[in-house]
Amino acid sequence: MAGVVAPVRHGVGWRIAPFVPALSRAVTLLAVLVLVGLLPWLTDRDPALSILRARSGDQEATPEALAAIRAQLGLDQGQVSYLLRWFGGLLQGDAGTSWISGAPILPGMLKATGVSLTLMGCAILVVVPIVAAFCAPVVRSGLRGEPRRSSGAIAAAFTALPEFLLATLLLVVFAVWLGWFAPYGWTRWQDAVLPAIAMGIPAGGLLGRLFSDALAVTFSERWVATWSVAGFSQPKIVRAIIRRAMPGLLPQVGMVMIGLTGGAVAVEQVFSIPGLGRATLGAASAQDLPALQTGILILLLIAVTLGSLANLSSAALLGPALRTGALPVAMPDTAPTRRALIVPVVAFALLVALVLAGLPRDPFTSAHLRLEAPSLALPLGADGMGRDVLARVAHGAVSTISMAVITTFLALCIGLVAGTAPRLMAGPIEITKATPPVIAGLVVAALMGPSSGGAMIAVLAVGWAPLAAHVAALVTQARAQPHVQMAPLLGVGPLRLALRYILPAVFGPVLRHATLRLPGIALALAALGFLGLGARPPTPEWGLVLAEGMPYLERAPWAVFIPALALVLLAVLAVSLANLERRR
Repeated sequence: MAGVVAPVRHGVGWRIAPFVPALSRAVTLLAVLVLVGLLPWLTDRDPALSILRARSGDQEATPEALAAIRAQLGLDQGQVSYLLRWFGGLLQGDAGTSWISGAPILPGMLKATGVSLTLMGCAILVVVPIVAAFCAPVVRSGLRGEPRRSSGAIAAAFTALPEFLLATLLLVVFAVWLGWFAPYGWTRWQDAVLPAIAMGIPAGGLLGRLFSDALAVTFSERWVATWSVAGFSQPKIVRAIIRRAMPGLLPQVGMVMIGLTGGAVAVEQVFSIPGLGRATLGAASAQDLPALQTGILILLLIAVTLGSLANLSSAALLGPALRTGALPVAMPDTAPTRRALIVPVVAFALLVALVLAGLPRDPFTSAHLRLEAPSLALPLGADGMGRDVLARVAHGAVSTISMAVITTFLALCIGLVAGTAPRLMAGPIEITKATPPVIAGLVVAALMGPSSGGAMIAVLAVGWAPLAAHVAALVTQARAQPHVQMAPLLGVGPLRLALRYILPAVFGPVLRHATLRLPGIALALAALGFLGLGARPPTPEWGLVLAEGMPYLERAPWAVFIPALALVLLAVLAVSLANLERRR
């Protein structure tokens, strides 16, 4: 049968196909570096003026002073000349010198990379037990012959906790109040505990939900029942289940590892950790172009390495099943029960109650005392400017949720299209996954200025890649199933094959993945607002509300906990609704 269904390989296209992913990565990496290199010239600001202000804020920006800076840094020779010199230096192991400090860049960036990789390893130690805890009930029910997905509410709550909020809470409780850890620094192993927990909890919630979902689907495949009847031991069945589920999950594991490496800018900022994300963010803020280029280059190299390892591991785990079309097919999910409706209904009711109670109230007036405690007249208290917290959270829900839903929908559409060409899109997918939303937000803000629309563009620019990676993995497995490989021999055309067989197998899991990512996208939008790269004050956007409340966390915790609770409710609602969706 393998010989019958195996595709006929001939022509130049077959010979160059193995090189397409590598070429895609190289072209995308070069395009991103050129874009970053041209960034100072794409904005309305003069790079020489930014450097002058960074070096000496009191010095007058005379034409002579600006011309001297351009000549010193080679900016007077134009963009192309500068980029060629920088690329030539990289080939010799020289990333240039900082425009701000004048020190060599590469040694400091490599040291920062080591710090971030160490912190990533510590965070993984937090992620693993969280994922195991979420998967254990699914494994137990699967071994009993009753495979089912959990509601995902707890995992959603974990995923929805903002890293910058977790970091601040851990710092206040365990470093300030209890004094168990140092509030900042990176000199002892204890300094990694709180940052690793802050990074590991959201990542563990995300991977725990994805892993438990994949295990439940795998337990529904017919071969599992066959193995049980044949008398295979439960440990052997569990190992086979994990091996079968891992290929589709490895791209997501790689994505989370990349996020732990370069995306934890807020955590590194809160704890003053000299990591790669913080160094790159600082270089972007200071418009230190050589340092920014080097930081992004290291992030992208890490992404390409992790992406390649994930793809190779996925292919190795699938083994000959990809070549012979022997992948098993999962049974359709059963219809959701009434009990499964409880979680989304409760989350939806609480969100609606919060919004309806606050919409009639004024979110802008400062008619109350600063940090006034909750009362009957002021149910959720006042913020640091005397504004009604209930009103600001309710009005912010309308803008934040609508922006997150629109961005998620667009990311899903782009991911479905891009994921159907995994070889051609290997470079854009892997490199985009390596770009934290904060870096994309800095680029967009530099080009367009801080705004809500700019924040949506920045998050969308990087938010489609994880979905596309998931689509690519599922498409590869769907094409390797026997009925799909036999369909062309029965006269099924490519379009009908994609719409009738491949898309239904892909759309359900990816839709659940997209809804699971909706709270993460809302968090990314909130993080950009928190860092001043999104909506501008006094807009009642959840990120701004959190940013305004963080300085008063000890005195007025309600100003922080209420918008954080709203984010958790949104996450629980999105994930529980995704759990109700069933594949047909």
